Amino acid sequence: MNTVRTALEAPPLAAPAAGTGTAVALEQIRALVRSDLEAVDEAIRTGLHSSVPLVGQVAEHIIAGGGKRLRPLLVVLTGRACGISDGAGAAARPHIQAAAFIEFIHTATLLHDDVVDMSALRRGRDTANEVFGNQATVLVGDFVYSRAFQMMAAVRSQRVIEIMAEATNVIAEGEVLQLMNARDPDTSEQRYLAVIHRKTAQLFQAGAEVAAVVAGAPPAVQQAVARYGKHLGTAYQLIDDVLDYRSDPETRGKNLGEDLAEGKPTLPLIHALRMGDARITSLIRTAIESGGREQLGAILAAIESTGGLQYTARLAQAEADLAIAALAALPETPFRNGLAALARFAVERQH
Repeated sequence: MNTVRTALEAPPLAAPAAGTGTAVALEQIRALVRSDLEAVDEAIRTGLHSSVPLVGQVAEHIIAGGGKRLRPLLVVLTGRACGISDGAGAAARPHIQAAAFIEFIHTATLLHDDVVDMSALRRGRDTANEVFGNQATVLVGDFVYSRAFQMMAAVRSQRVIEIMAEATNVIAEGEVLQLMNARDPDTSEQRYLAVIHRKTAQLFQAGAEVAAVVAGAPPAVQQAVARYGKHLGTAYQLIDDVLDYRSDPETRGKNLGEDLAEGKPTLPLIHALRMGDARITSLIRTAIESGGREQLGAILAAIESTGGLQYTARLAQAEADLAIAALAALPETPFRNGLAALARFAVERQH
């Protein structure tokens, strides 16, 4: 008997066994849809093909950089949970194409983000803009965006086009909002959450909803999995902001305090500003306004003393709980349990 499937089958929505590492847990979730993920990888490789060599080189650079591929995993798991079964061809498994174009949208945003943030490192490797320059990176990002919409059109669903058009517009708004918040120590928790709902959670939401649409799920289920995706994406980003101040740089492939270096007021800092004394407030305000990591040690101590990381992690857990609750609209299957496990992974991960 397949032990992975058994672990996720009974009891429904059960937590992973105590002591299970997050990397192992994620691999168990992937095992449920391994053949689908292999098909997604092939669709991504095919979609990146271009007669212009530089396009393929830049796109391949970021795809080959690794990553958890959570968004494609979310799409194929949701499609399966909504009733898609094995089919002979791509037309019988539209969630494969959906997973690929969701990853393309994500890839395009990463290419553009690294230029805007002037980032030199991602996942422990040189960023595309560091290797190929800003101009090539922006233009190839545009290519990846447009290729994603070509793949959406091939699905032949007006609703899919509507969801993705709305999502890409909202994501762009999130990027602008984040730029407006940069180096502003008066950024509120509400303004911060508005950014991550748009910039990160929106694509998770769109991926889950599109998967339900192509699976032919009823409107109530489409809405439920969209809520699941939104809460999952929010939880994931909140933990990302915790890990920016508490993780292993070698494992994560990023230096501690990257957001601080860019003057980004994320929730751990916002909470520390709200709860700290005059010394802490002055320290953090200056750090946000000036950027850089010169005072990183003192900032870390301030965040710890005010409970900023714990506060952010609690909010992430609440979002993960809401994501899991939304799954009640789906029938009990190993795939639904996989989605629940994915929400738990989002808040338990260490990198």
